[in-house]
Amino acid sequence: MRIAVLDVGTNTTRLYIADVSGGEVRAEHTRVSRVTRLGAGVDASGRLAADALEREHAVLADYRRQLDRAHVDRAVAVMTSAVRDAADGEQFAQDVRDRYGIEAFILSGDEEAQITYLGATSDHDHTDAQGSAPTLVFDIGGGSTEVVLGQGAELLFHVSTQAGVVRQADRHITHDPPTTDELDATAQDVRAILESAVPPEQRLPVGRAIAVAGTPTALAAIAQNLVPYDPSRVHGYHLTAATRDAIFNKLKLLPLHMRQQTPGLHPDRANVILPGIVILKEIMDLFELNEVEVSEHDILRGAALHYA
Repeated sequence: MRIAVLDVGTNTTRLYIADVSGGEVRAEHTRVSRVTRLGAGVDASGRLAADALEREHAVLADYRRQLDRAHVDRAVAVMTSAVRDAADGEQFAQDVRDRYGIEAFILSGDEEAQITYLGATSDHDHTDAQGSAPTLVFDIGGGSTEVVLGQGAELLFHVSTQAGVVRQADRHITHDPPTTDELDATAQDVRAILESAVPPEQRLPVGRAIAVAGTPTALAAIAQNLVPYDPSRVHGYHLTAATRDAIFNKLKLLPLHMRQQTPGLHPDRANVILPGIVILKEIMDLFELNEVEVSEHDILRGAALHYA
C-alpha cells in the first residue's frame, strides 16, 4: 500500500509518503515539512487563530496536490496537541476531511505516544529485548512532549505532557534574545511538568534513549554543520549533553535574525529552538542521560505503519 501521512502539529505540518507492506516500510518517497504555527496562541485562547488557520490551509492545499501526483492508496492526517486542545479542533478536522478528502484523526496523548514509539523503534531488532533495560523514546513537539518507555515492542509506560516548544515560548519568552530569567522560568515550568507526569518509579536506567522531532534533529544538524540538511547523517547521531549545552550557550546570546543564520538550523525553527533545548535538557536530566540517539523515524513512520 502506498500511504500518505500528514502530521498536523502545533508548529509544523509534515507530509510523508511511503510504501508499506507486511508491517514494514518498504520505500519512502516523500518527506517534507512546513512551519505553520497552527498552535500559536492556543495555550492562552483555547482556539485556533484565524491567521494560523490561513497558513495551515495554504499548506494543506499544496500537500493535496502532491498526493494527487503520487497516486496514494490512502491519505490520513494525524492531529496532535494544537487541534486536541482547541475548542474548535473537531471543526477544523472536519474541514480537512471535507475540503481535501483526507481522513483526519485527532490523536489522544496516549495514542500519540504509542504511534511515536512504534515509528522510532520500527527498525530495531526486538528479539533480544527480553530482560534488557527499557528503551526511552521522547518526542518534543510544539504543544506537547510524549515520553514513552518500552521493552522491545511492548510499552511499559507512556505519557503526553503539556511541555512544548510553542507552548513554553508563548508562556515565558517575550524578549529577543530571551533573558536569563525567561529561560530559567521555562526550565522551571518544564521541570515541574515532567516531574509531575513521570513518577519516580518510572525514571529507570534505560538501555537506549531515542529523541525524535525538530529539536534533536536540528541539534544534530548544527553539531555537524550540515548545509544542506542530510537526514542520513542526522539519523542515528549521538548527541551528548556537552554538545547540547555548547550549542545552547551560543544560541541564547543571539537575536532571532542571527539565530536564523546558524548553519544546520532551519530559519523557521530559530524562534523555538531555545525552549526546545530546555525541554531536551530537562528530559535528559530527569533520566540522568549523558547522551541521546537522534532519530528521523517518528510519528510519521509510526502512523504509516499503524494506518496501513
